[in-house]
Amino acid sequence: MWTVERFPQLRPTLWRSFYRALAAYSRRAEYWTFMNYGYVDENPGSRPELTSDDQEERYPIYLYHRVAARVDLRGRDVLEVGSGRGGGASYVKRYLGARHVLGVDIAKPAVELCRRRYKLDGLRFRQGDALALPVPDGSFDAVVNVESAHCYASIDRFLGEVRRVLRPGGHLLYADLHNTDTAAEFARAVSSSGLRVIERADISAGVAAALALDSDRRRIWSARNAPPLARAPTDAFVGVAGTRVPAALARGSTQYLTYVMRKARQSGS
Repeated sequence: MWTVERFPQLRPTLWRSFYRALAAYSRRAEYWTFMNYGYVDENPGSRPELTSDDQEERYPIYLYHRVAARVDLRGRDVLEVGSGRGGGASYVKRYLGARHVLGVDIAKPAVELCRRRYKLDGLRFRQGDALALPVPDGSFDAVVNVESAHCYASIDRFLGEVRRVLRPGGHLLYADLHNTDTAAEFARAVSSSGLRVIERADISAGVAAALALDSDRRRIWSARNAPPLARAPTDAFVGVAGTRVPAALARGSTQYLTYVMRKARQSGS
């Protein structure tokens, strides 16, 4: 994180290498299905009712619900870009009623893990680049993108790909961490993307609250899975209390932003 902030030209190469290595190293940890920082709000009624199998990762699931349930996905075709370990795509399929969900990720070991773990009709995974998505034009009703776009070399190209693969009236459901500079750059890219902003929200407080509530689980996971010399950076990566991301959210130097964007139904609409 320190390096990519100071040398942005290295960002895509470093993040791609990191996530490929992480996926390869932890390919046997099939119980770990989400990589996001989670979310919780003050209204229990807004949270989805989960099965017992999903309770352990409920805060990361609540984040997917906060992002992906902003539009009705029942009977829709959904693409997740940056699907990681597959938990989010599985949630969209199992709980939100999507007809077909395709998860695309740059890391081949992550795709292989997802194909091995998830055996649901209408849920598939394939390797691919967010800047050159391996799907036809106009083939999806919604694109989900959670904590992935910070890795991309070009937000403009990514949004261009989103617009290409969405059907008329389709939505981009987006969430990620931002500092002041990246928030401004993202807003600029959105303004020239041809996608209309339906909703923009700062959910930093809810993400910070989830990290605090989920810190013990994340610390235990780090202790069980990271080599001793990598324990401290792993704690920081997964957001254990007192590390970089929770601290930045608390002092306001980092924001957690969500967007709902829509492709026009026809020219000019």
